[in-house]
Amino acid sequence: GNTAETRLKLTELIRQQAGQSTFGDCGLEETYEQIRNEMRRFAEDNVTPFAHEWHLKNDYIPLEIISQMAELGVFGLTIPEEYGGLGLGKESMCVVSEELSRAYIGVGSLGTRSEIAAELILCGGTQEQKEKWLPLIASGEILPTAVFTEPNTGSDLASLKTRAVRKGDVWKVSGNKTWITHPVRADVMTLLVRTDPDQDGYKGLSMLLAEKPRGTDEDPFPADGMSGGEIEVLGYRGMKEYEIAFDGFEVKSENLLGGEEGQGFKQLMQTFEGARIQTAARALGVAQAALDLGLRYAEERIQFGKQLIAFPRVSDKLAMMAVEVMIARQLTYFSAWEKDSGRRCDLEAGMAKLLGARVAWAAADNALQIHGGNGFALEYPVSRVLCDARILNIFEGAGEIQAQVIARRILETRGID
Repeated sequence: GNTAETRLKLTELIRQQAGQSTFGDCGLEETYEQIRNEMRRFAEDNVTPFAHEWHLKNDYIPLEIISQMAELGVFGLTIPEEYGGLGLGKESMCVVSEELSRAYIGVGSLGTRSEIAAELILCGGTQEQKEKWLPLIASGEILPTAVFTEPNTGSDLASLKTRAVRKGDVWKVSGNKTWITHPVRADVMTLLVRTDPDQDGYKGLSMLLAEKPRGTDEDPFPADGMSGGEIEVLGYRGMKEYEIAFDGFEVKSENLLGGEEGQGFKQLMQTFEGARIQTAARALGVAQAALDLGLRYAEERIQFGKQLIAFPRVSDKLAMMAVEVMIARQLTYFSAWEKDSGRRCDLEAGMAKLLGARVAWAAADNALQIHGGNGFALEYPVSRVLCDARILNIFEGAGEIQAQVIARRILETRGID
């Protein structure tokens, strides 16, 4: 089936569907397609026209955009209705993340922070913590950020050193964290710390719900015992990355997640499947954006008296991009469906994240190639999409970690230790 004629026909079909949310039927229920269309309209009106300027200026995503997302229910998608959320499944999260990331990965990633924090609290929090925090997260009244990674740990969380010591009714936190996304404007940090230095590896880790005041560029961390500096990055802008130093930073003792020490890594592990599915969905949005840009340029650009898309080497790229995006999309949605069905899906989630990241990078690279020299110019949005695509194979578990997870699970199914 992979013949020149078939690829040409596929390219023609794609051109007929240009401007639609996806090329081909995704097989989702009508409700999810309605959600997709709503998010698509919001993004086209409020994000797409401004995203590249935000990127070039390294500006924050405007707070008005975040407020509008809150009104649309983005931050409470998967939070149960009893806690103020919409009570939907991971499939809805995938659709929303994909469409928002298609406009700008920063906007699509805003919901990730709320998703991780909510899942941590839902799975590991006390009833009091659920009742206090989940409605605030669902409404967008508070913005959370995940504070896990340290300068010398990366994926090796068992080596984490940031220390929390109980002093009366507070925990005093000391240590360093890095690659923290959107911390300045966050109101609460899901903060992974070591509360028992005598326990090796994962056993001594605990999770704190650490409240903090919002900061500004001039005064990013107006809290005692907390300081930090921005890490300038190629892409994935709009929320800003920081390294943070804690020196006696205080967290209320009641904000120990679950009220029990030593459960931090176990609690975090429960979020890995959802986080990787969500990252795969963001990758789909980036890949689709690349395909959109490549298709548009190939139709508009005239060389040797005809459109670029008329050249087989160009149309072939577009055809295979569409195929690869759809393959990654189906695997991602299936992973979400497995998660919603209550089945273990770390294998599928790892595959979706690994494949999605690779497809996004390939699509961005091909779209830039279609643009030729113009693609290398900062003024063209495809240059931003390329930078945004590169991070997808690193965060939420680097590609090498995903491959290791996949290999280990395959060996387990064959009874091999």
